[in-house]
Amino acid sequence: MEIKLSKYQNKLTKKHQLIRLIWNISWSIFCKWLPRSVGRKWRLFFVNLFGGNISYKANIYPSVKIYAPWNLEMHDFSCLAPNVDCYNVDKIILEENTIVSQKSYLCTASHDISKSTFPLITSPITIKNGSWVGASCFIGMGVIINNGAVVGATSSVYKDVEPWTIVGGNPAKFIKKRIINE
Repeated sequence: MEIKLSKYQNKLTKKHQLIRLIWNISWSIFCKWLPRSVGRKWRLFFVNLFGGNISYKANIYPSVKIYAPWNLEMHDFSCLAPNVDCYNVDKIILEENTIVSQKSYLCTASHDISKSTFPLITSPITIKNGSWVGASCFIGMGVIINNGAVVGATSSVYKDVEPWTIVGGNPAKFIKKRIINE
């Protein structure tokens, strides 16, 4: 058996690639340079203009990289912090009161390594209510970060995270239950 990358077929159409080009140029011209405190509502409007489903109570920092705004959904008080990379070939959903901290990478696509042509595969990522993804984390395709969960900084998550747990490491493993003391 051998790998035949010469037979690789890109499933993405020319129209899709053109829209992404227009998106990337537009984001760079109209949003990326704005100070984070000044252009928040403008950035949200702009992502929605390109098909996103973003609450006007959410926050997207100007340095965030979004592959496909039409595959991004953000609810009230959700936040994509500085330098987050949303490789959202498939859906990424941030429910209410969620934070994805700086330099994290949300990856909804990979390749099928069991096929010689290495085809693209995708699966959505969902980050549920009250969850926090720490700095510089990798969240893999198909992962659900359940309600109230915390992913420790620099962790790599390849499987769903149980509600109200704290995980960390590479691969991320259970550390302890999350308890809110008030």
